[in-house]
Amino acid sequence: MGPSNVEGRQIEESAGARAAKYGHFPPMPEPLTVGVYDNHTHLDPEVGTTQPGPEGEPPLDYLEQLDRASAVGVRGVVQVGTDVETSRWSAEVAAREPRVLAAVAIHPNATPELEAGRKLDEHIEQIYELAGMPRVRAVGETGLDYFRTGEDGRDAQRRSFEQHIDIAKQRGIALQIHDRDAHRDIVDVLKRVGAPERVVLHCFSGDAEFAQLCVDQGWYLSFAGTVTFKNAQNLRDALEITPRSRVLIETDAPYLTPMPHRGKLNGPYLLPHTLRFMADFLGTDASMLAAQIASNTELVYGSWSDEPVQAR
Repeated sequence: MGPSNVEGRQIEESAGARAAKYGHFPPMPEPLTVGVYDNHTHLDPEVGTTQPGPEGEPPLDYLEQLDRASAVGVRGVVQVGTDVETSRWSAEVAAREPRVLAAVAIHPNATPELEAGRKLDEHIEQIYELAGMPRVRAVGETGLDYFRTGEDGRDAQRRSFEQHIDIAKQRGIALQIHDRDAHRDIVDVLKRVGAPERVVLHCFSGDAEFAQLCVDQGWYLSFAGTVTFKNAQNLRDALEITPRSRVLIETDAPYLTPMPHRGKLNGPYLLPHTLRFMADFLGTDASMLAAQIASNTELVYGSWSDEPVQAR
């Protein structure tokens, strides 16, 4: 759900501004007994997870973020790109850091401007090359966003989405989908061009009916901190009808911080809040749910234990 460099970052309140307004990162939660993976996060410097806190509090770099996550039972993350620059950064970090796998893509909100400048095809070709790196395990985040992009930019989004789907199929890796106010068109495109074997609806934002439609297609639904929000009953309804074998979990850090820290900066180490909330809502043990989600995540992205190709 993280915004693109071009348009989204102009609209979203910056992480640095939020840090000044709400304070810096929340305290560490109680560690999980059984580890789990954050299958969608943004730790690149562009998004502000490394912004200083109030009164000059030192920033957190991605290694400090990962160390915090490890300390509370988050076994690994999928670091997600939103343009060529952040995708390359993601792939390079994954190549040297065993706790990181990467996803690469052009965010849908960036595509209209790239198309207007006749640069979209060039950027997508670079994404294709990055998608061939060994620890790049997904194409994402790609998809459709009708909240920030008007009618005049939607053709570019759809064309880019189709090209990203093709990259995922050619490379044999998962597809991470950004879907905002575009549920039906997302499904229509995937059905028309043919979905990859593994499809993840990142930061699932639909209701139970849409969840059932996605599950019927064999896709995975990834729930973020939004499922803990009081006004998100639609997400809890969707979670309730989703088979446990199709559930993933994410932070989308630094965005969408779960309760009880909504409004502060997010990080992978806060994933236990969402996991425990989901377990309580479903009436199950947190360790059992974590084990199931960890297994699902490895089925989608493969193992984190492959040796990085470069030294740290």
